[in-house]
Amino acid sequence: MQLYFGFEEFPRDVATVVTVGSFDGVHAGHRVLLDRVHSLATRLEAKSVVVTFEPHPRIAMGRAEGMKLLTTVEERAALLEQAGVDYVVVAYFDDKFRSQSFGDFVRESLVAKLGMRGLVVGYNHRLGRGNEGRYETLLPIAEECGFVLERVEQHTATGAKISSTVVRGELEMGNAARAAELMGHPYIIYGTAESGVVTLANEHKLLPAEGLYIATVSPCPHSVAQGGGQSVEQDKVQSGEQDEMQSKMQRVTIKRDGITLSEPLSGELLIAIHSRL
Repeated sequence: MQLYFGFEEFPRDVATVVTVGSFDGVHAGHRVLLDRVHSLATRLEAKSVVVTFEPHPRIAMGRAEGMKLLTTVEERAALLEQAGVDYVVVAYFDDKFRSQSFGDFVRESLVAKLGMRGLVVGYNHRLGRGNEGRYETLLPIAEECGFVLERVEQHTATGAKISSTVVRGELEMGNAARAAELMGHPYIIYGTAESGVVTLANEHKLLPAEGLYIATVSPCPHSVAQGGGQSVEQDKVQSGEQDEMQSKMQRVTIKRDGITLSEPLSGELLIAIHSRL
Protein backbone atom coordinates (compact mmCIF):
# COMPACT_ATOMS: atom_id res chain seq x y z
CA MET A 1 0.00 0.00 0.00
CA GLN A 2 1.09 3.58 -0.65
CA LEU A 3 0.34 6.62 1.50
CA TYR A 4 0.07 10.17 0.18
CA PHE A 5 -0.32 13.38 2.17
CA GLY A 6 -2.39 15.54 -0.16
CA PHE A 7 -3.52 14.93 -3.75
CA GLU A 8 -0.76 16.54 -5.79
CA GLU A 9 1.73 13.65 -5.95
CA PHE A 10 -0.82 10.93 -6.62
CA PRO A 11 0.01 9.16 -9.91
CA ARG A 12 -2.12 10.46 -12.77
CA ASP A 13 -2.14 7.22 -14.77
CA VAL A 14 -4.14 5.17 -12.22
CA ALA A 15 -7.87 4.46 -12.48
CA THR A 16 -9.38 4.32 -9.01
CA VAL A 17 -12.41 3.49 -6.92
CA VAL A 18 -12.59 5.85 -3.95
CA THR A 19 -14.27 6.09 -0.58
CA VAL A 20 -13.97 9.11 1.71
CA GLY A 21 -14.19 9.31 5.50
CA SER A 22 -12.48 9.51 8.88
CA PHE A 23 -12.29 5.70 9.19
CA ASP A 24 -11.44 6.07 12.87
CA GLY A 25 -10.75 2.60 14.23
CA VAL A 26 -11.30 0.87 10.86
CA HIS A 27 -14.10 -1.14 12.47
CA ALA A 28 -16.34 -3.88 11.06
CA GLY A 29 -18.72 -1.35 9.52
CA HIS A 30 -15.81 0.22 7.66
CA ARG A 31 -14.75 -3.24 6.49
CA VAL A 32 -18.13 -3.74 4.79
CA LEU A 33 -17.62 -0.46 2.94
CA LEU A 34 -14.08 -1.46 1.97
CA ASP A 35 -15.32 -4.82 0.68
CA ARG A 36 -17.66 -2.95 -1.66
CA VAL A 37 -14.76 -0.74 -2.79
CA HIS A 38 -12.67 -3.83 -3.58
CA SER A 39 -15.58 -5.42 -5.45
CA LEU A 40 -16.22 -2.34 -7.57
CA ALA A 41 -12.49 -1.84 -8.20
CA THR A 42 -12.25 -5.40 -9.51
CA ARG A 43 -15.25 -4.82 -11.76
CA LEU A 44 -13.80 -1.58 -13.15
CA GLU A 45 -10.21 -2.88 -13.30
CA ALA A 46 -9.17 -0.07 -10.96
CA LYS A 47 -7.23 0.45 -7.72
CA SER A 48 -8.81 1.05 -4.32
CA VAL A 49 -8.31 4.41 -2.59
CA VAL A 50 -9.32 5.64 0.85
CA VAL A 51 -9.31 9.41 1.36
CA THR A 52 -9.13 10.24 5.04
CA PHE A 53 -8.45 13.36 7.10
CA GLU A 54 -5.86 14.93 9.38
CA PRO A 55 -6.77 16.26 11.83
CA HIS A 56 -10.11 14.59 12.49
CA PRO A 57 -12.88 16.96 11.25
CA ARG A 58 -14.45 17.32 14.71
CA ILE A 59 -11.08 18.26 16.21
CA ALA A 60 -10.32 20.67 13.34
CA MET A 61 -13.66 22.45 13.79
CA GLY A 62 -13.38 22.67 17.57
CA ARG A 63 -16.26 20.26 18.11
CA ALA A 64 -14.32 17.39 19.68
CA GLU A 65 -15.86 17.97 23.13
CA GLY A 66 -13.21 15.73 24.68
CA MET A 67 -13.42 13.11 21.95
CA LYS A 68 -10.35 10.88 21.67
CA LEU A 69 -9.19 9.05 18.55
CA LEU A 70 -9.28 5.29 18.08
CA THR A 71 -6.49 5.54 15.51
CA THR A 72 -3.74 7.96 14.61
CA VAL A 73 -3.03 8.45 10.91
CA GLU A 74 -0.22 5.87 11.11
CA GLU A 75 -2.41 3.30 12.87
CA ARG A 76 -5.27 3.92 10.46
CA ALA A 77 -2.98 3.46 7.45
CA ALA A 78 -1.65 0.18 8.86
CA LEU A 79 -5.18 -1.17 9.39
CA LEU A 80 -6.27 -0.06 5.93
CA GLU A 81 -3.23 -1.81 4.50
CA GLN A 82 -4.27 -4.99 6.30
CA ALA A 83 -7.72 -4.57 4.75
CA GLY A 84 -6.15 -4.68 1.29
CA VAL A 85 -6.44 -1.00 0.32
CA ASP A 86 -4.06 0.01 -2.49
CA TYR A 87 -3.69 3.72 -1.69
CA VAL A 88 -4.46 6.01 1.25
CA VAL A 89 -4.62 9.76 0.66
CA VAL A 90 -4.57 12.00 3.74
CA ALA A 91 -6.36 15.30 3.14
CA TYR A 92 -5.39 18.18 5.40
CA PHE A 93 -8.65 19.27 6.99
CA ASP A 94 -7.94 22.99 7.16
CA ASP A 95 -10.17 26.01 6.53
CA LYS A 96 -9.53 25.93 2.79
CA PHE A 97 -10.38 22.26 2.50
CA ARG A 98 -13.59 22.40 4.51
CA SER A 99 -14.82 25.50 2.65
CA GLN A 100 -14.99 23.59 -0.66
CA SER A 101 -18.35 22.67 -2.08
CA PHE A 102 -18.85 18.93 -2.47
CA GLY A 103 -19.07 19.37 -6.23
CA ASP A 104 -15.70 21.12 -6.46
CA PHE A 105 -14.09 18.49 -4.22
CA VAL A 106 -15.42 15.61 -6.30
CA ARG A 107 -14.57 17.16 -9.67
CA GLU A 108 -11.21 18.79 -8.83
CA SER A 109 -9.72 16.35 -6.32
CA LEU A 110 -11.33 12.94 -6.75
CA VAL A 111 -11.93 12.87 -10.51
CA ALA A 112 -9.16 15.15 -11.81
CA LYS A 113 -6.36 14.18 -9.41
CA LEU A 114 -7.20 10.61 -8.35
CA GLY A 115 -8.58 9.38 -11.67
CA MET A 116 -11.79 8.26 -9.93
CA ARG A 117 -13.98 5.83 -11.87
CA GLY A 118 -16.12 4.77 -8.93
CA LEU A 119 -17.19 6.25 -5.58
CA VAL A 120 -18.56 4.22 -2.66
CA VAL A 121 -20.36 6.03 0.16
CA GLY A 122 -21.86 4.92 3.46
CA TYR A 123 -25.52 5.06 4.41
CA ASN A 124 -25.16 8.44 6.20
CA HIS A 125 -22.28 9.88 4.21
CA ARG A 126 -21.91 13.66 4.03
CA LEU A 127 -19.31 15.49 1.98
CA GLY A 128 -18.17 19.06 1.43
CA ARG A 129 -19.16 22.45 2.81
CA GLY A 130 -22.27 22.26 4.96
CA ASN A 131 -22.33 18.47 4.58
CA GLU A 132 -24.36 18.96 1.39
CA GLY A 133 -22.76 16.09 -0.51
CA ARG A 134 -24.91 13.03 0.15
CA TYR A 135 -25.86 10.12 -2.08
CA GLU A 136 -28.84 11.89 -3.65
CA THR A 137 -26.93 15.10 -4.45
CA LEU A 138 -23.92 13.13 -5.73
CA LEU A 139 -25.99 11.25 -8.34
CA PRO A 140 -26.08 14.09 -10.93
CA ILE A 141 -22.33 14.70 -10.52
CA ALA A 142 -21.68 10.98 -11.07
CA GLU A 143 -23.65 11.17 -14.31
CA GLU A 144 -21.87 14.37 -15.37
CA CYS A 145 -18.36 13.05 -14.64
CA GLY A 146 -19.01 9.48 -15.72
CA PHE A 147 -18.19 7.57 -12.53
CA VAL A 148 -20.12 4.80 -10.82
CA LEU A 149 -21.73 5.74 -7.50
CA GLU A 150 -22.68 3.06 -4.97
CA ARG A 151 -24.10 3.28 -1.45
CA VAL A 152 -23.58 0.78 1.38
CA GLU A 153 -26.24 0.37 4.05
CA GLN A 154 -25.54 0.41 7.80
CA HIS A 155 -23.76 -2.65 9.23
CA THR A 156 -24.74 -4.16 12.57
CA ALA A 157 -23.25 -6.86 14.80
CA THR A 158 -25.80 -9.15 16.46
CA GLY A 159 -28.38 -6.42 15.95
CA ALA A 160 -26.25 -3.65 17.48
CA LYS A 161 -25.15 -0.56 15.59
CA ILE A 162 -21.43 -0.34 14.84
CA SER A 163 -19.78 3.07 14.81
CA SER A 164 -16.57 4.66 16.03
CA THR A 165 -18.59 6.31 18.81
CA VAL A 166 -19.89 2.95 20.01
CA VAL A 167 -16.37 1.46 19.99
CA ARG A 168 -15.03 4.44 21.95
CA GLY A 169 -17.73 3.92 24.56
CA GLU A 170 -16.78 0.26 25.03
CA LEU A 171 -13.11 1.11 25.46
CA GLU A 172 -13.88 3.91 27.91
CA MET A 173 -15.68 1.31 30.02
CA GLY A 174 -12.76 -1.11 29.74
CA ASN A 175 -14.64 -3.55 27.52
CA ALA A 176 -11.66 -4.27 25.28
CA ALA A 177 -12.92 -7.69 24.14
CA ARG A 178 -16.26 -6.23 23.03
CA ALA A 179 -14.48 -3.38 21.26
CA ALA A 180 -12.29 -5.90 19.43
CA GLU A 181 -15.43 -7.78 18.38
CA LEU A 182 -16.98 -4.60 16.95
CA MET A 183 -13.79 -3.60 15.16
CA GLY A 184 -12.87 -7.04 13.90
CA HIS A 185 -9.36 -6.68 15.36
CA PRO A 186 -7.76 -5.87 18.73
CA TYR A 187 -7.44 -2.25 19.73
CA ILE A 188 -3.98 -1.11 18.61
CA ILE A 189 -1.68 1.48 20.13
CA TYR A 190 1.60 2.69 18.66
CA GLY A 191 3.96 4.04 21.30
CA THR A 192 7.56 4.52 22.31
CA ALA A 193 8.73 2.47 25.30
CA GLU A 194 11.59 3.19 27.66
CA SER A 195 12.23 0.37 30.16
CA GLY A 196 8.63 -0.76 29.90
CA VAL A 197 7.01 2.68 30.21
CA VAL A 198 5.14 3.65 27.03
CA THR A 199 4.47 7.20 25.92
CA LEU A 200 2.09 8.21 23.13
CA ALA A 201 2.98 10.76 20.47
CA ASN A 202 -0.60 11.90 19.82
CA GLU A 203 -2.43 13.71 22.62
CA HIS A 204 -5.79 12.82 21.07
CA LYS A 205 -5.22 9.03 21.19
CA LEU A 206 -7.78 7.19 23.31
CA LEU A 207 -6.56 4.98 26.15
CA PRO A 208 -8.97 2.33 27.45
CA ALA A 209 -10.24 2.63 31.01
CA GLU A 210 -7.60 2.26 33.71
CA GLY A 211 -6.82 -1.34 34.53
CA LEU A 212 -4.83 -4.46 33.74
CA TYR A 213 -5.09 -5.89 30.22
CA ILE A 214 -3.81 -8.79 28.15
CA ALA A 215 -2.04 -7.53 25.03
CA THR A 216 0.23 -8.64 22.24
CA VAL A 217 3.36 -6.48 22.14
CA SER A 218 5.56 -6.42 19.05
CA PRO A 219 8.01 -4.14 17.23
CA CYS A 220 6.18 -1.29 15.52
CA PRO A 221 5.81 -2.00 11.78
CA HIS A 222 6.84 0.60 9.23
CA SER A 223 5.56 -1.01 6.04
CA VAL A 224 3.58 1.82 4.49
CA ALA A 225 5.10 3.76 1.60
CA GLN A 226 4.79 7.53 2.00
CA GLY A 227 4.35 9.48 -1.20
CA GLY A 228 6.38 9.25 -4.35
CA GLY A 229 4.86 5.88 -5.19
CA GLN A 230 7.75 3.91 -3.73
CA SER A 231 7.20 0.73 -1.75
CA VAL A 232 8.82 0.51 1.66
CA GLU A 233 9.42 -2.87 3.21
CA GLN A 234 8.84 -3.38 6.91
CA ASP A 235 11.81 -2.21 8.92
CA LYS A 236 13.88 -5.02 10.36
CA VAL A 237 14.35 -4.77 14.08
CA GLN A 238 18.00 -4.39 14.94
CA SER A 239 17.66 -4.74 18.71
CA GLY A 240 18.37 -8.28 19.91
CA GLU A 241 15.79 -7.79 22.64
CA GLN A 242 13.07 -6.97 20.12
CA ASP A 243 14.28 -9.61 17.67
CA GLU A 244 13.55 -12.24 20.29
CA MET A 245 10.27 -10.63 21.25
CA GLN A 246 8.75 -10.18 17.78
CA SER A 247 5.19 -10.81 19.04
CA LYS A 248 4.67 -11.56 22.70
CA MET A 249 1.61 -11.77 24.97
CA GLN A 250 1.96 -9.90 28.22
CA ARG A 251 0.06 -7.94 30.83
CA VAL A 252 -0.08 -4.18 30.45
CA THR A 253 -1.23 -1.65 33.00
CA ILE A 254 -3.13 1.31 31.62
CA LYS A 255 -3.49 4.54 33.56
CA ARG A 256 -4.60 8.00 32.49
CA ASP A 257 -1.02 9.14 32.00
CA GLY A 258 0.21 6.15 29.99
CA ILE A 259 0.97 2.44 29.73
CA THR A 260 3.34 0.22 31.67
CA LEU A 261 4.42 -3.15 30.28
CA SER A 262 5.08 -6.21 32.44
CA GLU A 263 8.54 -6.47 30.82
CA PRO A 264 11.08 -3.61 30.61
CA LEU A 265 11.09 -3.27 26.82
CA SER A 266 12.34 -0.24 24.91
CA GLY A 267 11.76 1.04 21.39
CA GLU A 268 8.84 1.74 19.09
CA LEU A 269 6.13 -0.80 19.80
CA LEU A 270 2.72 -1.91 18.60
CA ILE A 271 0.43 -2.90 21.49
CA ALA A 272 -2.69 -4.86 20.55
CA ILE A 273 -5.17 -4.89 23.45
CA HIS A 274 -7.22 -8.11 23.62
CA SER A 275 -9.11 -8.10 26.92
CA ARG A 276 -9.22 -6.72 30.43
CA LEU A 277 -8.24 -8.88 33.38
